[in-house]
Amino acid sequence: MPDHDAAQDALAATTTGLGSRALRNTILVLAAKVVARLIALVTVLATLNWLGAPRYGTFTTLVNYTAIVSVVLDLGFNVLYVREGARDRAEIQRYLRNVMSIRALMAVVSFVVLAAALSIAGLGDLLAPAFALMVLTSYSTLLRNTLYAVQRLGYEAIAVVLESAVLLALVVAGILTHRGVTYFVWAYAVQYAFSCAYFIVVLAVKRIAVIGWRFEPNLLRAWFWQGLPFALTFVLTILYFKIDQPLVYALRPHAEAGWYGAAYKPFEALLFIPITLLSVAFPVLSVYHRERPQELPDAVSRFYKALLLIGWPMTVGIFLLAPPLTRLLFSASFANSEPALRILALALVIGFVNNAFIGALSASDRQSSFTWAAVWSLVANVGLNLALIPTYGYIGASWATVATEIVLFIAGWTLTARHIGRLPVFSLSWRVVLAGLVMGVAVFPLRDLGGVAIAVPVLVGVGVYAVAALLLRAISADEIRFARRALALSR
Repeated sequence: MPDHDAAQDALAATTTGLGSRALRNTILVLAAKVVARLIALVTVLATLNWLGAPRYGTFTTLVNYTAIVSVVLDLGFNVLYVREGARDRAEIQRYLRNVMSIRALMAVVSFVVLAAALSIAGLGDLLAPAFALMVLTSYSTLLRNTLYAVQRLGYEAIAVVLESAVLLALVVAGILTHRGVTYFVWAYAVQYAFSCAYFIVVLAVKRIAVIGWRFEPNLLRAWFWQGLPFALTFVLTILYFKIDQPLVYALRPHAEAGWYGAAYKPFEALLFIPITLLSVAFPVLSVYHRERPQELPDAVSRFYKALLLIGWPMTVGIFLLAPPLTRLLFSASFANSEPALRILALALVIGFVNNAFIGALSASDRQSSFTWAAVWSLVANVGLNLALIPTYGYIGASWATVATEIVLFIAGWTLTARHIGRLPVFSLSWRVVLAGLVMGVAVFPLRDLGGVAIAVPVLVGVGVYAVAALLLRAISADEIRFARRALALSR
């Protein structure tokens, strides 16, 4: 897939160029990730329905343990690498090799930590595939971040589809050969091994960077201290996103971990949209901060509104259609996932818009401030989970997730107002929220349609939301003109 090199060279030339390029890249990567997520949806549903609730509870808990321990590998370098690489592309290969080297050293430490954690959880027999999954995922993320730093995302779009297809093939093979949890963990590891090989080839062929090893103590020391707030935020974020699953697994029957994991999967999967938007917008916001700081608040406001426009109708739709969605997606052993899915839908839109605050503070070198927001979120999440899970189980864990996102929203908005500028949340939000409620009224009478017929309320909801958003002017004429300019430039 060709890249638009001329537009890349003009990244910082004009404000319109910045916004247009960001929108084009967002559309490109989102389109690819929609395809990839559809493949991944089939993969996840096949996996959980084959394994059943107890074994899927074990599988998803193990995956969450690898995500939690992976913070040892990161050290905050991923975000710092994207930011500094976007600002100085000539140094991208040097930066990449240094980060790859320090990550190899930290893999030894992470192995010890992971072994201890899995041993305590009674999952020690899965250490080998879990460690492979953790390390390969970490390197895959680092390599693909190079393309985000230099805004060469055509190849990222190809990658997300190919790696999803590889995983689907492996999962189907596992089901046909009647494999257990260990096989499926290895299948995920192989997917990321393929991803690493793909990005190594692309970076070399496109002369972006040649993979190698380099260890510069002075650079790594400076990056360690600069990246420490990112590392702390990453640790805290991973913990408040992932700690609930191991707690449910440890404190309740393993089947509950499976029910919660199944309900959490659509919530987690849909968060790829704001994460993708943030990955594309973050380098652009970093350049705004460096070259046009007076326009950064407006850029953040646009980003917030875009996230809200996408996330809010998803929250309304999933909340209303949770019963037929549960019956459609999951086998009978996961029927108890329905109430958790409905509760987690409430957290979805908040999780979407929180990425605006994450991007704003990180891009403006205020990452240490957002660390405090993450601290309060983690305290709230762990406290609520420990208080609710023993009595209310996976339902309590679901409500803890909603409360955590609210805490993060309040903290993120306050810090953004202090350091960048106050986002006019009410004026940006009320028309969008009203359009979503109008959609909900239209969908409500159709909420019991199940099976293939669930497409009816979905299509009705999309159409009503689009019309309501236009009639209520949830999307302004200026925003429509901005989108048209960007799309015209992309042709």
